[in-house]
Amino acid sequence: MSFERPARVTTGHPVSRSGTRRSATLAFAAQGVSVAAVYTTVPAVTEHLGLAPLLTTALMVAVALTAGGGSFLGLAAIRRAGSVATMRGALLTAAAALTLIGWAPDEATVICAYILFGLAVGALDVGANTRAAAIERAYGRSIFGSFYTAWSVGGVLAALLTAGTARLQWPVAAGLGVQAGLVLLLATCIRTHALPSSSAQVPSDTVAQPPLGRRLWIRLIPFGLVLLVVYVVDSTVSAWSAVYLRRTLAASLTVAPLAYAAYQAGTVVGRAATDRLVRRFGAVAVVRTAALLVAGALAGMAAAPSWPVAVLAAGAVGLGASVLAPLCLASAARLRPAASEAVLARLNLFNYVGVITGGAVSGLLGSTGQFRLAYAAPAALTVLLLAAARHFTQRPPGPVRADSVPPLDRADPQPLR
Repeated sequence: MSFERPARVTTGHPVSRSGTRRSATLAFAAQGVSVAAVYTTVPAVTEHLGLAPLLTTALMVAVALTAGGGSFLGLAAIRRAGSVATMRGALLTAAAALTLIGWAPDEATVICAYILFGLAVGALDVGANTRAAAIERAYGRSIFGSFYTAWSVGGVLAALLTAGTARLQWPVAAGLGVQAGLVLLLATCIRTHALPSSSAQVPSDTVAQPPLGRRLWIRLIPFGLVLLVVYVVDSTVSAWSAVYLRRTLAASLTVAPLAYAAYQAGTVVGRAATDRLVRRFGAVAVVRTAALLVAGALAGMAAAPSWPVAVLAAGAVGLGASVLAPLCLASAARLRPAASEAVLARLNLFNYVGVITGGAVSGLLGSTGQFRLAYAAPAALTVLLLAAARHFTQRPPGPVRADSVPPLDRADPQPLR
């Protein structure tokens, strides 16, 4: 038996679909860890620094706002250095921000730290999703759900770490330091691989960025609507479930992160099954079923008489909501494969509008003792998902000419470095 050296492209990186998929999976997992580390430590940071409830709400909104700006920073970085370098840089920045949040001695420092984290996670978001879209095109089948499964696994692990360090009565700085170390470890494991191309490589500096056009924006609206609703739900559960358990249901600091852990555990199960369900039943049926499950689970969370019931309901919300974002992003990216990074960066604006809306409204209601209403209200919004479901498809609309499809690794307009 003979072994051949891997084929190489002009960038000098080995061609490997599996290697590229593995590295992107690690990036998604690291993002899940970093986001969970921030959200599950909100009660501890608030109590450690004596932050007012309204300031805590403002900080969560600031994270979402700066993440929107970070998305466009990430787009610029992708075009200059490639998505892999963008992911690495964003993860290093996120780890630094986590450390700074933990060690912040006052309000001004922690505000700066949260803003830095928002910029990093926004850049990471567009970098990871752009890379995932290119990999799915290379595989020629639905695999987007597997990346978000890794995101959720990272979130579960980080939430359990938060609960464990609280149980051991570690200071919040030590707990966030552990989380930052995990993010750094995952970042160092990311390798650069090129995707196989079905056509000859064209120097990347000759590739023009095609205009998106008004028609494409109209076709993006249903996906933007879905992302907005999904992230209203996600931010309501992710950013405030620990605070909800702590303030409304009288849970301890050890128990408070468990709702987030259950939510992410539900997303692990849902996302692990997403690609298989889509291949069997179709994206439209999966989206409609998920929307109904989310509505019922949110109602259950709002009416929970105790924290164990709320934890179970949060897991059910995660199970339903988990499939929506990856299917939305994958379908939108197929609308314009040659400019997927630009499409996803702009689609992410709906993501962050949802995060801001959900986070701000939930925080304001919670600060007045109305957290139950904060979970009941998004249940009504999920009805909008039923109307948008018909726009989901697993194939690009209309025939695609062979000469119009870019090389499968062209999600990075510049050579990877």
